Amino acid sequence: MWSFFARDPVKDFAYELLPDSQEKSGIWALHRGKRKTTGEPVSVFVYEVAQGTEQQTQLAKAAFKRMKTLRHPNILAYVDGLETEKSLYLVTEQVTPLAAHLKARAEKGGVGELEISWGLHQIVKALSFLINDCHLLHNNLGIWAVFVDRAGEWKLGALDHVAPEQGDPSGVSLPAPKAVYPDMEKYDPPEMSNSSGEKWAGEVWRLGCLIWEVFNGPLPRTSSLRSLGKIPKVLVPHYCELVGANPRTRPNPARFLQNCRAPGGFLSSSFVESNLFLEEIQIKEPAEKQQFFQDLSDNLDSFPEDFCKHKVLPQLLTAFEFGNAGAVVLTPLFKVGKFLSAEEYQQKIIPVIVKMFSSTDRAMRIRLLQQMEQFIQYLNEAAVNSQIFPHVVHGFTDTNPAIREQTVKSMLLLAPKLNETNLNQELMRHFARLQARDEQGPIRCNTTVCLGKIASYLNAGTRQRVLISAFSRATKDPFPASRSAGVLGFAATHNYYSVTEIAARILPTLCAVTVDPDKSVRDQAFKAIKSFLSKLETVSEDPSKLAEIEKDVASSAQPAGASSSWAGWAVTGMSSLTSKLIRNAPGTEGGTGTEGGGPAANATSPTTPPSASDGTASRSSTSMVVKKQSSDWSSGWDADDSWSNEKEGQGQSSAGEEGWGNDWGEEETDTSSANKTLPLPEGVRLASEYNWDSTTKGASQNDLFASVSQRNTASMSAATVRAQ
Repeated sequence: MWSFFARDPVKDFAYELLPDSQEKSGIWALHRGKRKTTGEPVSVFVYEVAQGTEQQTQLAKAAFKRMKTLRHPNILAYVDGLETEKSLYLVTEQVTPLAAHLKARAEKGGVGELEISWGLHQIVKALSFLINDCHLLHNNLGIWAVFVDRAGEWKLGALDHVAPEQGDPSGVSLPAPKAVYPDMEKYDPPEMSNSSGEKWAGEVWRLGCLIWEVFNGPLPRTSSLRSLGKIPKVLVPHYCELVGANPRTRPNPARFLQNCRAPGGFLSSSFVESNLFLEEIQIKEPAEKQQFFQDLSDNLDSFPEDFCKHKVLPQLLTAFEFGNAGAVVLTPLFKVGKFLSAEEYQQKIIPVIVKMFSSTDRAMRIRLLQQMEQFIQYLNEAAVNSQIFPHVVHGFTDTNPAIREQTVKSMLLLAPKLNETNLNQELMRHFARLQARDEQGPIRCNTTVCLGKIASYLNAGTRQRVLISAFSRATKDPFPASRSAGVLGFAATHNYYSVTEIAARILPTLCAVTVDPDKSVRDQAFKAIKSFLSKLETVSEDPSKLAEIEKDVASSAQPAGASSSWAGWAVTGMSSLTSKLIRNAPGTEGGTGTEGGGPAANATSPTTPPSASDGTASRSSTSMVVKKQSSDWSSGWDADDSWSNEKEGQGQSSAGEEGWGNDWGEEETDTSSANKTLPLPEGVRLASEYNWDSTTKGASQNDLFASVSQRNTASMSAATVRAQ
């Protein structure tokens, strides 16, 4: 029983000190520590009574008491403490002494003025709080009294000598700093302590010494304050006021702060303004928050990395979770995410992204789809299939064409992570419906393109059931780019067809396209026919090569991760015609119904005056084409959205596409003799220019798309600039 009362309280303390982490901080020894239960990092100030003098013990106990009672965002935060006969333990938030922080940053290129400006703002604000609100004097301000937390924010500490401005009512006075540390005398103001100057005169003098040391290093002597050194020019006038010989002219810390925050002042910057807004974000109006997050994205590139990770990121997550900030937080959120490690990204960003996908906000959904490339690598397959894909598929049936289009493109990134059911059944069902019924030509075309890109992930049974039917349907589409995409789809997936399928199903379909109204489509059809015929001739001449040619027909799905080389075209800044149609015609939910005619073309070029005669002729000719093909279009597909149906169909006619992306090939296409009934809008390029074969590394050099797929670096760079 007596052993219970004799237990060492230090062993029962909730925090432990990390080895080899001791650092001197005045009369205290600063250690890195952590909470025993959670591992939360902290700083622990330790004072050993046996190693100190009576004066130092008095100061340590005074500091212990002050830390418990003084609470302010810019003063070092007290977490816990332990006082015994032998020692004092003072636990605070995790911090680093400013001198050590500046030294570490100097080794990495130095501390920027933005970080220093905000740090000084915080210290002056803390000093103003002590003097003007608490009527206390710090009496020990200097670089040794400032600490920096993980976010790079400066905190005022070293409260050992804090005392009331009128003296302690109990009559007990604390020793002056120079009585404990003789070398501190150089930081004392020139006037006597009992002079008639303002109460803050000595405090702001020491503030001037702190500013000098931040920019120039340790102060060798008091007279060195006259040499400005590296102090910025905009700060010099205000610095000179702080270290003026007349104590009566030295400004109150609050006035000094106000002067430096005037337009053009040292504390007047976007970084300081952003920090001040974040400190008061809880009381800001929703409209102010929206505007702030929009502007924040542009400023983040110039902000310190630690600040972005530890201050901006928590506020962004809180704004989304509780503030209804919506899609506006996505851009800065993903920018900050680049500073995180893979583990931090999984812990902080991914749970929020998963929750965002369940949002009904259209702006949120389309932003997520557009920026999926930035976070797809951090998503595991279980989360994609159970929490993300079920929400994403709603985009296939959305009334907004832009969302449908972006949902199709996102499948390039999601396909490698989808399970058997979602990829081979659910996704194929939606693709079949889009290709057959969607009124927007670009969406039908993108569906065909996407199917060709993800064919390697499908299982052998799905490929045999889907590919030929889907690409055959595309060759009958009224939209020229869709027909070209169908032809190229056959060629891009040539290794998945048996010679019997080539002879009986593919070649008859391609032969029908050789009389297509659009010359570029005819050209691609002839190239494809020659390629497939060469396969048949090879097998005819040497039947032993049949196994080699059909080796991929029954191959299993390609493993995840192989899409990284070609998926970029779908998510990097594509200019969508369907989006423009909505903006230019807000009264029509689904966009225009014309196929590449005058009205659609004019929608993509607002500065070009529309021609009434051209629009009328185009609408008339388009109507005739749609009527001519209407029987084939809906045959066998209205009742069933499955590609297993052998009757190939077509979709409704719709507007063309402008600037689809940055993966167009550089091959020139002769469109001079193209059918004038279905002209392409200005800026549209055919699907024949896609780099379809970029993933088939072992493809034969005789393949008809070798000239398109073997693109040089210069052409890729030019295409990227054009898309942006």
